[in-house]
Amino acid sequence: QVQLQESGPGLVNPSQTLSLTCTVSGGSITTNYYYWSWIRQPPGKGLQWMGAIAYNGNTYYVPSLKSRTSISRDTSKNQFTLHLSSVTPEDTAVYYCVRSSTLLLRQWVSRSEFEYWGQGTQVTVSS
Repeated sequence: QVQLQESGPGLVNPSQTLSLTCTVSGGSITTNYYYWSWIRQPPGKGLQWMGAIAYNGNTYYVPSLKSRTSISRDTSKNQFTLHLSSVTPEDTAVYYCVRSSTLLLRQWVSRSEFEYWGQGTQVTVSS
């Protein structure tokens, strides 16, 4: 059973960089042909796909966030990390790391399109 667990700060100051790490157990992030994504849900809104890192290390981002987003991985720790720069209060959301077998290059997604989910972590951007 694949399990994902998000970790990182719950409170970030505006203009700073948010970094969240997802630790994966029960499966390797380098296994063909899975995609490891970050999704967030702002208050009162749907699930927003932010970007993904593929089994081979390739990265993909939603165009609206591409200039502020990067995803990296540490294969020795079986982790992948989200960096979101220049955050504003509009980046306040519950952030999830997820796994899928297909690459969904669109902003709004549904829960059923992803096979495994972390429990989610609340991030608030406020001074």
